[in-house]
Amino acid sequence: MASKKTPEINGGSMADISFLMLIFFLMVTTMDKEEGLSRRLPPMPAADQKVEDQKVNRRNIIQVKINSSDRLYAGNEMMDVSQLKDKIKEFLSNPLDDPNLPEKEAVEIEGLGTVMKSKGVISLQNDRGTTYSKYIEVQNELIKAVNELRDDFSMQQYGKTYAKLDSDRQELVRKAIPQNISEAEPKDVKKK
Repeated sequence: MASKKTPEINGGSMADISFLMLIFFLMVTTMDKEEGLSRRLPPMPAADQKVEDQKVNRRNIIQVKINSSDRLYAGNEMMDVSQLKDKIKEFLSNPLDDPNLPEKEAVEIEGLGTVMKSKGVISLQNDRGTTYSKYIEVQNELIKAVNELRDDFSMQQYGKTYAKLDSDRQELVRKAIPQNISEAEPKDVKKK
């Protein structure tokens, strides 16, 4: 008796189809790019460099704290995040030369001349229980305040906003309006 053979399926075309589908999905799929906070860290000190304590006058520091309940304190007052930008702008610019706000020093910047530069430092402290969304929200307001001060300065000096300046002029504006934000290690910052 003759044995019946079952016809084979040609698998070569299946491999081609699989390969084409793989290529198709790789081409049409978008890969999300993870973004983080843009921070420029100070350069690493030389191995033989001595550690110096920097003394900062108390009037030159504003403490911004976020507690575990996501309550925001700037200076000694509790506030909403929407008020933070204006508080920081007033603190850094010290428009009325208030003796309780940061000092200003005359600095010679090549390309700009003598500029009154604020010695203000923003000290950010958050609780370990602070939500990430509140932390980012506060960070955004701090950066927004500095960017608006840079825009104001750019408009006075060049008649353009900071973003529309070339990189050399942006560097000059950054020297005149520095972004001095100090972040302390998270800990318990509950307010009494």
